[in-house]
Amino acid sequence: MDLLKTLQERFGHDGFRGGQEAVIRALVAGESALALFPTGAGKSLCYQLPAVLLEGTALVISPLIALMKDQVDALRARGIAAARLDSSLTAEETQRVYADLREGKLKLLYVAPERLSGEAFLERIRRVKISLLAIDEAHCISEWGHNFRPEYLRLARVAEELNLRPVLALTATATPDVARDICKGFGIAEERHVQTSFRRKNLHLRITPCAANEKLAVLTKRLASAKVRPAVVYVTFQKTAEEVAAHLAEAGLAARAYHAGMSAEDRDATQEAFMRDACEIIVATIAFGMGIDKADIRSVIHFNLPKTLENYQQEIGRAGRDGQPSLCELLACADDAVPLENFTLGDTPEPAAVEALVRKMLGSGEEFDVSRYDLSQETDIRPLVVETVITYLELDGLLRPTRVFYESTQIQFLKSESDILSPLNEVRRRFLAALFGAGKRGPKYLTLELEAAAQKLGEPRERIAKALTWLEETGAITQKPAGLRNGFRLSENAAQRDPATGAAHQAELFAQREKRDSHRLEQILDFASASGCITRRLLGYFGEPLAEENCGHCHYCRTGEPAAPVTLPATPIPPFTYADTEQITDLILEELPALATPRAVTRLLCGLTSPSMTKAKLTKRPEFARHATVPFRTVLAQVEACWAETG
Repeated sequence: MDLLKTLQERFGHDGFRGGQEAVIRALVAGESALALFPTGAGKSLCYQLPAVLLEGTALVISPLIALMKDQVDALRARGIAAARLDSSLTAEETQRVYADLREGKLKLLYVAPERLSGEAFLERIRRVKISLLAIDEAHCISEWGHNFRPEYLRLARVAEELNLRPVLALTATATPDVARDICKGFGIAEERHVQTSFRRKNLHLRITPCAANEKLAVLTKRLASAKVRPAVVYVTFQKTAEEVAAHLAEAGLAARAYHAGMSAEDRDATQEAFMRDACEIIVATIAFGMGIDKADIRSVIHFNLPKTLENYQQEIGRAGRDGQPSLCELLACADDAVPLENFTLGDTPEPAAVEALVRKMLGSGEEFDVSRYDLSQETDIRPLVVETVITYLELDGLLRPTRVFYESTQIQFLKSESDILSPLNEVRRRFLAALFGAGKRGPKYLTLELEAAAQKLGEPRERIAKALTWLEETGAITQKPAGLRNGFRLSENAAQRDPATGAAHQAELFAQREKRDSHRLEQILDFASASGCITRRLLGYFGEPLAEENCGHCHYCRTGEPAAPVTLPATPIPPFTYADTEQITDLILEELPALATPRAVTRLLCGLTSPSMTKAKLTKRPEFARHATVPFRTVLAQVEACWAETG
């Protein structure tokens, strides 16, 4: 295959960037690969070009709708048949995508990782030719990574079960441990791990120790210079994004906030304004940035500490993609570490809740199904943590996932039932008529309880799923599935495993996760307070030695500052007052079911939610987030002392 000719004719590039050709040649030869390239280094081309050349449809797993939309639009503009499936599509648009997939018209299809949990989607995938599987943000497969997501771990199993090969894993933020996990999970040979340098000589890295009450003034002064605009300012909280954007706007700068609490319409409008330079400054949580293809961002400023060095590397990578000099500044304040560590500690579930969850999973029969939402409500464990507990049980070999399905589906008819049934043969007509008759009719939807319908018709559930998929693909109906459930089968040794022992093992795993996450935060603080070449410190974290003595382009290399390690500014933590302890004691004495343990009370006081707390609307109480600026362990110690005094 003439790769260079395809690159020029279909993508308009004269040559490959570093690492791209090696990855592409592996894929077209049918071999899986890991592309570990920094942000903006051209990872997308590594699967887009093979997708054009190979027979079938490339299935691309991508975590963000905005990223999918941008990629699909760019491919279509080049005459390459691409589509995406996400919640923003209308029913008609979804049907068009499925029809194009079925007819073999698509070269690339973008979906979210959760899409591969749906039985209907997997049924469609089994019936089409998949040329390759590309997985963006592949570091999420690794527990050693900064953003472990259990659904990513299942991607490896789906790829194996459906024989989806070759696999391309892509990430911009993987340490050597994480890279090894990715290769192991997807069966990638060591020689197919292609990594390019994280160093970018046009980025001027700078760390400015800054007290909390000085940050706004420093930020405003910095952004007053047109040389550092357009700019992205990263913050931790949605509220901070709003406040900082408002302050900058009052100072005469064209700034807007961007965060997950905004409506999709407002986020889209903000992003579009930034892309066309109607807005010069975006003040955002980490919800902003992935997949943003704006080459002339002149600065990325961290108003708050990033969660990890991986986050920092990814976020500064959005600056200066046009190769021009760009500022990457961190306003470093030790205060920012408190809420970051509180998030980590607040996610750790109660031992009793973990044991209840383990007992439920190991005591529901040899084959069973559960609703993760229901489990979260029953145990008061956040859904992502429930998912993690179940994943640990799978990794321990106690559970094997069997299927993912919905309890019910709402059917909307796009054609009359008579028009649907009349062209069919007698057998299919009778089956579908009986299926429609098994549902509950409403003014707009026909609701089918799928297990009940299967029993009533005496038919396997798989036949019903296939029939509904066929009706959807032919444009006869649309579906709104509800009540996601996951099926599992116990392994042979699960019956001998004591749930209490299993729960204790889980507690140890969560303790290890706490320790790892706390260590990552310590690494950020050490990185921000150290002296010496900033680029050298960052590259070293990712296992990349700097050949020369220093980089020559970070702030330290240019100025020699700071000449010695610094102590980051920190606001003294106020002691608990008598009024504070009285308030905590009163809260304990209310004996609210959602606050049945010291840790639960501590979550409330630190502004951290739980399923039962949200259900009881406790986030509206004045005590919620009262001590959000105090370390979780400090608040917990005070709560435990008050708890002991109440008897």
